[in-house]
Amino acid sequence: MAGTTEINKPFSPEETRRIMHHLQQPAVFLNMTCDWPVLNWTAEHLSSCLGDKLIRFRLGRKEKTKAPAPLFETQCSYVEASVAQFLSWTQGQSGTDVGPFSEYSYSEYWAYADYKYIAMLFQDQPFMFEHVKWSEFGFEGRNGRESTLWIGTEGANTPCHLDSYGCNLVLQVQGRKRWHLFPPEDTAKLYPTRIPYEESSVFSQVAVLHPDLRRFPAFHGASEHIVTLQPGQVLYVPRHWWHYVESVDPITVSVNSWIELEVDDIARVGEALTKTVVCAIKSARSDDNTDNWLNPTEEDVTSHNENMQYLNLAVRAWAQKQRSSCHSKLSPEFGDTCRVKRDSGGQIKKNSDRVRNSAPFSIPYGPHLISIRCQQELRRMTPEDVEVNSSRNSAVRSQEDCTVSSDPAQTTKFAAAVRLDQRTHECNAGSTRCRKCDCADGTSENLSEDYKASTHTTITTNDLLDCLVHPDIITRVAELLLEKHTGSDTTTCSS
Repeated sequence: MAGTTEINKPFSPEETRRIMHHLQQPAVFLNMTCDWPVLNWTAEHLSSCLGDKLIRFRLGRKEKTKAPAPLFETQCSYVEASVAQFLSWTQGQSGTDVGPFSEYSYSEYWAYADYKYIAMLFQDQPFMFEHVKWSEFGFEGRNGRESTLWIGTEGANTPCHLDSYGCNLVLQVQGRKRWHLFPPEDTAKLYPTRIPYEESSVFSQVAVLHPDLRRFPAFHGASEHIVTLQPGQVLYVPRHWWHYVESVDPITVSVNSWIELEVDDIARVGEALTKTVVCAIKSARSDDNTDNWLNPTEEDVTSHNENMQYLNLAVRAWAQKQRSSCHSKLSPEFGDTCRVKRDSGGQIKKNSDRVRNSAPFSIPYGPHLISIRCQQELRRMTPEDVEVNSSRNSAVRSQEDCTVSSDPAQTTKFAAAVRLDQRTHECNAGSTRCRKCDCADGTSENLSEDYKASTHTTITTNDLLDCLVHPDIITRVAELLLEKHTGSDTTTCSS
């Protein structure tokens, strides 16, 4: 068409999808979205599009972000307000202009409209779906209908968690967000929990920014990857990578889409198992079963009968997919169906194309694709190199994030947060004497007091659940269940 200019992207849709298939760690795509209309979706533009439509905002106290414990969604406040009222609140206005935000001081609270399905927000404006072009990442026909919208203020955050299903593509539209990511092999160091319970989300008990290393000493060795995502950039989060996300600018807007993978089938069995166990135990009457354990994203507690039906459906679906995959010799890559993490109410389209295994592939890192590097190198520096401190946040650091610029000429800067703590029973290198102990073998002199303290520790229902539905345990139980009730090995196709 006359008057239009075709923009050459650094990677074709096929190349982009192939790159993602081979990526084993988070990476940022640059210069891929410059012509996407969604980049005009600032909070002000969204306000004009949505008008008086009310959406749910989550509010948290800023001071609690500095606490040594995560601020879960069950501990937040919630309001139903328009984006216009949200913007008035961020501008310091008051009265009717800010609606329900009037009860919350902007200086004390952050606000977050998270997990907002574009299919539902713009169901009367379906042309908006076409503003998001995930098809350019190799997922034909995928757009805003299969995406979610996030609008927040500085300090708004998502607790550290991993997603049980799929991988994640995140486009930053307005402002910047800082991502703290940890690989799947660090799961034990993140102290996983399913309380609060949310299907497909495994939360961490660690406050990533201010970790309590006395309670969670293994977190000291976690391999942290940090990136500050800028407008126009797309972050790829591989399957089962842990992430804590925080807004670092006054107003942020982002759009994401969860991409289903064929290997998610067994994870769905595991999630069905988890839901069955958690609901059964937390629904039982008990003196310590009085906590607010169901995440606000979950509608209600389902009955045991419903959960068992869901479990049987998941097992049958896995068995059917196994038979189909074995017959067609498909590889476990991006799934046939690319669905959002939760039911969005929108039509889900299928992708039949796959990235086939072929010759050895070299990931084309460079000005258009940036690897998110591990921050562990500086943690290995000796006390002579850095100022040793017992708190991670008071440790010396130059810049705690990897900042990626959309300008190819700008140098990508990587720096690390140094985590050096003097936790209890941490031994000096080359010595058998511990810093916190008087005994040469590292044991405490006051064994009787230690014994009394340990014997007086009460095991709670949530402690029990943390063991029963630990990801490693659930994975093994799911495998046993599938082997018993389908007669198939979960790792290989039966002939």
